[in-house]
Amino acid sequence: MPLPADFEKRLWAAADQLWTNSALPPSEYATPVLALIFLKYADHRSAEAEKRSASPRRRGGTGKDDDRAEGVLFVPEEARFGRLLQLPEGADIGKALDDAMKAIEAENEELRGVLPKTYGRFDARTLGELLEIFGTIPETVEGDVFGRIYEYFLGNFAPRALQKGGEYFTPYSVVRLIVEVIEPYHGRIYDPCCGSGGMFVQSANFIAEHQRRPSDEMAVYGVEKLEQTLRLAKMNLAVHGLSGDIRMANTYYEDIHEQVGKFDYVMANPPFNQNAVDRARLKDDRRRFPFGMPSVDSANYLWIQLFYSALGATGRAGFVMANSASDARGSELEIRRKLIQTGAVDVMVTLSSNFFYTVTLPVTLWFFDRGKARGPRGDRVLFIDARHVYRQVDRAHRDFSPEQIEYLANIVRLYRGEEPEDLHGSSKLVKESFPKGKYVDVPGLCKVATLADIEAQGFSLNPGRYVGLAGRGADDVDFKERLIALNEELERLNGEAREIEAKIAENVAAILELG
Repeated sequence: MPLPADFEKRLWAAADQLWTNSALPPSEYATPVLALIFLKYADHRSAEAEKRSASPRRRGGTGKDDDRAEGVLFVPEEARFGRLLQLPEGADIGKALDDAMKAIEAENEELRGVLPKTYGRFDARTLGELLEIFGTIPETVEGDVFGRIYEYFLGNFAPRALQKGGEYFTPYSVVRLIVEVIEPYHGRIYDPCCGSGGMFVQSANFIAEHQRRPSDEMAVYGVEKLEQTLRLAKMNLAVHGLSGDIRMANTYYEDIHEQVGKFDYVMANPPFNQNAVDRARLKDDRRRFPFGMPSVDSANYLWIQLFYSALGATGRAGFVMANSASDARGSELEIRRKLIQTGAVDVMVTLSSNFFYTVTLPVTLWFFDRGKARGPRGDRVLFIDARHVYRQVDRAHRDFSPEQIEYLANIVRLYRGEEPEDLHGSSKLVKESFPKGKYVDVPGLCKVATLADIEAQGFSLNPGRYVGLAGRGADDVDFKERLIALNEELERLNGEAREIEAKIAENVAAILELG
């Protein structure tokens, strides 16, 4: 969910201070600011672990062991957020913060070289105000706090050219829904465009909620292209007591984890509609791109193939994708046809617009299950239209409540023949839609289609083609959603036109050569 409005105002005031008094360009504010957030939460989690400990913890040796046993990052005394907050007037806050970061790195191998140590570039007053502001963040706030605040800085300071759907942190409730559907109880989890690492954090929370210890159940593998974001992901994992193999690379061209068939779970929010990928460098890599190269200048179907090929024989994937990919034509349709015919496509969920904090586009969640083809659901796909399931946070933002997340995940569980869960109070919603406790198609909400049904629809994976309407009146039509959908359709048709133009040009050139 978006940050509380009053906190946003204070964060903006702090950003103004940075703008005026810092030598850093605005796009680089996120790293030192997020490291302060990291410091606060690491200290809080360590203090909570200390309270839970049955025996007194001693500083210097066993305190570190106790923290690791609790799955918590060890924070030495000189790096405690409360101690830094109480530095006397006139103290060199920049040096104290640099020393705190060095002390944490010295005690935690996974953070070596990750934390910023450039606080001397800020004036003491600005640093003092930042510490006070972050001291007021409630420790109980849910979700990927680092990602949300990082996204806030991106939205206000990053160049507008970067503001595409996939460049941003994935909203907490969207990540949580992905996790609930693929159920990553145990195994290797991979995110080839991991951003702030929110997929890993929510997987760990899911495991803990089901009474298991995340560090015993999950192994984390990630790729991130930007060094600044890689540091953020490592901080995010560390403060949640997780470790993983996250590396900096360009996933298109570098198979840094030797990914093919390796992972039990893949979760991702790739950059949508990204162009200028050098497909000539990829065309011979049929292991990672088994269905061939799209001829259009969009990476959507490159990412989709990367997710598919990374899964083991029984692996599951869940990822965010632009709505337009579900109905894309031409070469992308041919790739989608091959993918559908493998039987791996399991669930498709369309979301409302305004879920992303800085962009309004609606998206579709895709889910694969490589083991499904050999079971009773082998020729079936579940389509869910969740565009009318949301909680209005404010005028511009929507999310899912915990109850709604569980409700949507329970639709999938019923479709799979599993028992629904009721850890977050979704039983009433489930009973309203499925009174007999068994899956049934619900007009306007969900529909199970066979491969023959999908072929009859031109291999479309757009839930709206299958689910139908639930008696919506004309007055209920969301004009903005309709306009966005029409614009996506126009983009799709323009893409088809460009493909046809390119094919005509190729044919003309071939004829001229023959002549």
